[in-house]
Amino acid sequence: MPVTVRPFPIGVQPYTVRDQLAKDYEGTLEKLAAIGYRGIEIGLPPAGKTVAEQKALLNRLDLQVIGTHGPFDSLEADWEALFRYLDETGGRFIALSLKFASKDDVLQKADRLNQIGRRCREAGVQLLYHNHDWEFEKFDGDYALDLLLRETNPEWVKMELDTYWVARGGEDPAEYVSKLKNRCPLLHIKDMEPGEEKFFAEVGEGTLDFTKIAQAADEAGTEWLIVEQDLSRRDPIESLTISYRNLQRMGLSGNRSEG
Repeated sequence: MPVTVRPFPIGVQPYTVRDQLAKDYEGTLEKLAAIGYRGIEIGLPPAGKTVAEQKALLNRLDLQVIGTHGPFDSLEADWEALFRYLDETGGRFIALSLKFASKDDVLQKADRLNQIGRRCREAGVQLLYHNHDWEFEKFDGDYALDLLLRETNPEWVKMELDTYWVARGGEDPAEYVSKLKNRCPLLHIKDMEPGEEKFFAEVGEGTLDFTKIAQAADEAGTEWLIVEQDLSRRDPIESLTISYRNLQRMGLSGNRSEG
């Protein structure tokens, strides 16, 4: 049966190729563009390269800046600098990830996220929360992630849900996406190998049902599918190529200039 959902623009999170970027920044980005990716979540350029030079390179490669990630497990950042960076590059999103020690910790951090999210909105930027599996620990019967979503303003704090980490946390990614109507503009997609190790897999090579996930994302109003693979048994460029080709095969890639 053909896929009945609309195809999505497909972006890439270059954390997947972090080692390659450190050795050959421009050449690695050229390889990502050659695969077919048309969007990228990216941070400040390496030393010796200006943001203007980075933007010129991405423009040449037809790689649209989707957004960037803030500090990990911290709510302290130079937010104005991040706003300036996104304004210069054309990005719209800042994603954060946190850890939680208790229900009170979740509630306190939710309050801070509301403050930061409101500040982001005033700057024309959308704050996103990016999950891992630890948000599926329960406090007083509720997942930390559910508490966080309940206690944050849905206009100020939206989600960049990660399919692998939802599954690793014991939940169905498609069902979780379906609860995030108009609250999950970006969806990180990665697959999971079968077996006890639950190692990362290329999209379409593991156990997750991406047709079902895409249907839920479509109904939720997701704008971009973003491929990321934290670790790979293959060369990371090969892994990103396999994921992209599988998305094409499934009819989920709406990127232009595909051959």
